[in-house]
Amino acid sequence: MTGMRTSSAPSRDPASSRPALHRALLAIGSFGPIGHLPASGTVAAAAVGIPAYWVLAEGIHATPILWAAVIVVFCGLSVAVHDVGDRMLGEKDSRVLVWDEVAGYLIAVAFLPWSWQLAVGAWVLERVFDILKVPPANWVEKRCPGGWGVVGDDVIAGIYARVIIAMVLAIRPGAAGLA
Repeated sequence: MTGMRTSSAPSRDPASSRPALHRALLAIGSFGPIGHLPASGTVAAAAVGIPAYWVLAEGIHATPILWAAVIVVFCGLSVAVHDVGDRMLGEKDSRVLVWDEVAGYLIAVAFLPWSWQLAVGAWVLERVFDILKVPPANWVEKRCPGGWGVVGDDVIAGIYARVIIAMVLAIRPGAAGLA
């Protein structure tokens, strides 16, 4: 039985042995406990994305310039969070880090007035497009390095969702609770 571990001492938890800065970055990247839930990306898009949409559209009535700035800054931070976080975790597109899904959702609702119908519809559409990886999302995810690929496919999913929403609003605005 040489080479086998015979000690009954508990093994060290790798998360608790990380430096405090790493733990803080991972907590931020996972939006606290959200990234540790089942279907964490879907939950994050709803639990963080929908309130952020409400704040931008209804709470502060963001101008198009502010909307664009928020999206650009959040996407840039998302790339950094996923790049650094994935390296710390030794994974590519870790399910614990969920900023990418929120970035995609914010693009899906960009510049829209607030309505529950739009909030939920955009959430469903962005998640469907993210799961399906409609080209070029699949290409971006596989070929772009680090956080760029992780966030890039969600950006594309958000764009696809936003295009569908624009078409629905042009044809039938009452379906979005705006008429």
